[in-house]
Amino acid sequence: MKLPSNRYYWCVSESQTDRKNSAAKRRKNAAHGASRGSAAGNTPAPKGRKKFLRAASAELRLIPIPVEDEILPGDSIADELLRSLRRRRFHFQSGDILVVKHKIVSKAEGRLVDLTTIQPTHDSIAWAKQYALDARVVELALRESRSIIRRKNGVLITETHHGFLCANSGIDVSNVDGGTHALLLPEDPDRSAANLRRAIKKRTGFSIPVIITDSFGRPWREGLTEVAIGIAGMKPLRDDRGHRDPHAYKLKASVEAVADELACAAGLVCGKLNRAPACIVRGFRYERGTGQAQDLLRPASTDLFR
Repeated sequence: MKLPSNRYYWCVSESQTDRKNSAAKRRKNAAHGASRGSAAGNTPAPKGRKKFLRAASAELRLIPIPVEDEILPGDSIADELLRSLRRRRFHFQSGDILVVKHKIVSKAEGRLVDLTTIQPTHDSIAWAKQYALDARVVELALRESRSIIRRKNGVLITETHHGFLCANSGIDVSNVDGGTHALLLPEDPDRSAANLRRAIKKRTGFSIPVIITDSFGRPWREGLTEVAIGIAGMKPLRDDRGHRDPHAYKLKASVEAVADELACAAGLVCGKLNRAPACIVRGFRYERGTGQAQDLLRPASTDLFR
């Protein structure tokens, strides 16, 4: 029986050098009896050690793209990112994936709301006062929601008009202008990703997938993590059902949310404090296709907690 090769990805930062990797490989080869210049996989395993099938491996690189200037409504994100790459003598390559924080997308699309224009209802004021919150943000979150999922202990979980389940309908006040304005999610993140993908292809000739992300909390776990809210140029899910694992067990429920995993990987180098709102993921073997963020949303009919 022929077993499919699993892929293992090793994330390295941009500052690591190939010299370190080569040195580590030489040490490993020496430990396993491989001579210099020959691969350990081509050398018989030492006596007493069983030789296993070795899975194919690849290396992932996460390349942050800092943006020094503040993004303003009407700005071209493609131009800003390409300008930053040129300054650092980097460029896109075939097979790259571009991951972008939604904040710069929303700013470029003018999704800013002046909080002085928001008149909260009595209900929003009372609930906000109870938990020392800004009633205007609460009111805006309710307006941007399709439904309220939970409202307890000062936490407001809503379903947005896009179908995302998140705190405060994804409305953000950090990294905007100090609290005067609130920032909404893009109106159509998939369309935003497709527009950015077309703009980059027009300027560079490379047709690379684009993922737009946001930071969400998670049930049962502390801390924020990145999720994909807009996708263009790749399938967001990898369906491994029907394949067999290295022990010949046939997989029955393995559908991997690769777009969310790529969003999380990019989140390691794209943060709220380092002014790097985008990242190139290099080395990941994605599946081309016309995926959308909706593919990642679980229908309410199969959601055990709604």
